[in-house]
Amino acid sequence: MPSASRPVPRNALRSRRLALARRAWGLLHVDSTQARVLAQQAAQQAHKHGDAPAAAWAALTLGYHLLYFATPEVSIPALQAVQGQFDALDDRAGHILAAAGVARGLWRSGRFREALAQVLTLRDEGLKVLRHDQRGVLLNTIAGCYSAAGDSERAFAYMYEALREVRPISGRGFDTVIHCNLAHELQQLGDHDEALRHIDQGLERCGALANPRMHSALLINRVISLTELGRAPEALIDIERILAVPTDDDGRGMLTPHFETLALSAYRADARALGDDLLSRALGATRQDIPDEHVELALAQALQASLRGQETDALHHLRRVEALVDRDAVEGLSPRVRSSVYAMLADLHERRGQPAEALAAMRRWQRVQAERGSLASRARYQAATLQTELLRMKHQVENHDARQRATERARAELQAANEALSRKIDEVQALQGRLSDLAVRDALTGLFNRRHLNDTLPALLAQARRERQPLAVALIDLDHFKAVNDSHGHAMGDALLAAFGRLLQGGCRAADVPCRYGGEEFCLLLPGADAATAQRRVQALLEQWRQQSFAAEPAAPRDESGLHGLSFSAGVADSLRVPGSAERLLQAADQELLGAKRLGRARVLVHAPEVLRAF
Repeated sequence: MPSASRPVPRNALRSRRLALARRAWGLLHVDSTQARVLAQQAAQQAHKHGDAPAAAWAALTLGYHLLYFATPEVSIPALQAVQGQFDALDDRAGHILAAAGVARGLWRSGRFREALAQVLTLRDEGLKVLRHDQRGVLLNTIAGCYSAAGDSERAFAYMYEALREVRPISGRGFDTVIHCNLAHELQQLGDHDEALRHIDQGLERCGALANPRMHSALLINRVISLTELGRAPEALIDIERILAVPTDDDGRGMLTPHFETLALSAYRADARALGDDLLSRALGATRQDIPDEHVELALAQALQASLRGQETDALHHLRRVEALVDRDAVEGLSPRVRSSVYAMLADLHERRGQPAEALAAMRRWQRVQAERGSLASRARYQAATLQTELLRMKHQVENHDARQRATERARAELQAANEALSRKIDEVQALQGRLSDLAVRDALTGLFNRRHLNDTLPALLAQARRERQPLAVALIDLDHFKAVNDSHGHAMGDALLAAFGRLLQGGCRAADVPCRYGGEEFCLLLPGADAATAQRRVQALLEQWRQQSFAAEPAAPRDESGLHGLSFSAGVADSLRVPGSAERLLQAADQELLGAKRLGRARVLVHAPEVLRAF
């Protein structure tokens, strides 16, 4: 070992300073405060000793910190200066990350097309030289630019590709950013239930991070989704949490936490005093030229006036932005916000006794909703389009190779085409993963649908028999469901189905497969469980379901008493006692379900003569 007095080599000191700067970069999304502190330390040491690589990486981290916690006017020049530092070092990875930060600043300042043009020029080289979380930063910036430009299908493709690059182990907290952005994009398409799932994943990851800004952004997205789903009162606690985030550069920073968005939610939750306070903050905040923010501010002012009975003033606020909203394509103006404007206009005109104007606004609302549906459809069909492009590129590669096989130029071009083909395949796979999930989920309950059941059960049954393990199937039917629809309305019936879906998911193991079988029927696949075990578990679900209660909807047609003491009937069978196909296993469970119904409902029967058949 070297003695304590032996000097440390200069190269070793330089590597320590660079390691400190790179550590600061790695903590940027994990612990934003610590990242800034370490970057400042690395910058001071680097400047003192003339360590240009460490100085550049420290400046990059500080530039991104400004990007997250300051304004574009401050962060863009800082990151442009960092680009120059990396150019002098011929460090392409650092240059690309700094340029991506500049593009993000342009996007945040409302210069969407300029940002997209800049970041796309970095894509091909960036995918070669960047690694994991760095590549995720670039892909996420491209996705954000496409999202702002209204191109959801490309935004989704890049977001899912970024998510693959920044998994929890290798992502250094950046996977939380992707979940937040996916939630935002799903909100534009109106899929708020799926958005909430991504938000919950992001919030779960935030528990291991010290990043108040990201936590605040996820909570804002949850406020939006809950409000759009008609659950604004549930969002009030999130609003209070957002307001509690510190406003210095260790927390929320200099950026507004979308006070106008929070005000809309507060008003819709009938928390008028809170809404007034949030609107006052929104009016006093400095903001960028972002169309969504301007329009939502007008919406909040209109809603405030409407709640005060000042309908003329409410219309005045909406008409200030109506011309902007009526334009077919406004960069940065989301379909969600446009839809809200038309819905409020229709409501105001109706209350003022202006049916023609109300109908016109409603038709514009319907047009925007159709556009949102079209966006979702284009996201699905993008996979087919990319597949066609892949085939075309394959033919180009083959023809080019045949003509110039003997030359080095032909080999280089073939390699470039293959790399482009690989990227397209990755884009297709990312998008197809999302589309596959949409195809096998029931929208109301969040459970797998019958199509997924039909695909999964034969495979699970074959696996169970190979491994000589049981596979249990439970068919469940909610008792007296038609009476609920007749007495309380279909909205209450849908609420029961959704609640039972949540109960079923909460009572499942990771290996179980809960499905909506059709109507008020559900199917539960339990790998490794025999019929007796499955009976006990389904009986436990029955006891939990009995404890549920639901308040009657105000508009229920006949019965205002609410619902409690609910029950279901179920039949259980397993592969040990039912040989043969998956269809026979389902039939056996269905036979027991019918028997449970005949015996008076609210019981679980098992397809096994020697086993107790009901509790």
